[in-house]
Amino acid sequence: MQDAPHPSPPGTLAIVATPIGNLRDITLRALDVLRMADVIAAEDTRNSQHLLSAYGIQARLVTVHEHNEAAAAGRVIEDLRAGKRVAYISDAGTPGLSDPGARLVEAVRAAGLPVMPVPGASALAAAVSVSGLEGGFLFQGFLPPKAAARRRVLEDLRDVEAALVFYEAPHRIEETVADLAAVLGGGRTVLFAREISKRFEQFHACPLAEASAWLAADDNHRRGEFVLVVGPPAKKAEEVDGEGRRVLEILLAELPLKQAAHLAAKLTGGRKNELYELALGLKNETEK
Repeated sequence: MQDAPHPSPPGTLAIVATPIGNLRDITLRALDVLRMADVIAAEDTRNSQHLLSAYGIQARLVTVHEHNEAAAAGRVIEDLRAGKRVAYISDAGTPGLSDPGARLVEAVRAAGLPVMPVPGASALAAAVSVSGLEGGFLFQGFLPPKAAARRRVLEDLRDVEAALVFYEAPHRIEETVADLAAVLGGGRTVLFAREISKRFEQFHACPLAEASAWLAADDNHRRGEFVLVVGPPAKKAEEVDGEGRRVLEILLAELPLKQAAHLAAKLTGGRKNELYELALGLKNETEK
């Protein structure tokens, strides 16, 4: 373990994770690197100045965002070849994860110069850590803004046997959630991770079938930046344990669907989302 100040070596590009909400989420090592940087490349220098000023950090700021990333990379490479320490930060979180930075890293590596990560805050990691899901996950990032393209992507993801993680903006959250339910199925669970590490942070888990209603229940539910963690697909109905199916059929005769699936999971030890998906299928068969 190293507890002394740890700046980046001269001529190295440091990819520095910054807070996604609370300014105190920054790491001590990130502060070391930023304080000793000759140049800080930032997605938005005005936004980044707030963080740097809070910690008394002064360095030459240059703008590197998605619209100038290729051209700005040339200037960063010149600084690195001159032996300067350069740090890159995006507006929040870890650069390169649905944020600019990937093309900058690619250009610097192609120039034969070293790149090092300075780990820290990540909305992706934060949301998955409180999802309660086991096993692997697939990070999709932002889905296409247009409905047809978004649904095509979701169709391709529907049978992936892993949790799916998406980022979404408030002005598209309702239509995205509606498409998730329509394409992936209402029985899969979704965790809404909203405004992570900020004042109005909120986490809510429910079946996708109930997600649109939760969003509509309160205007605040639709505000802020979202990470959506969708559980893996349920087993097919024929794969659900026979005892679970028997118990579920009995409970469905007496109880509402959601309550029946929840109680069946408790009684049999089965997965709630799998039993919920089966319950939906059994209900549809009954209604036909």
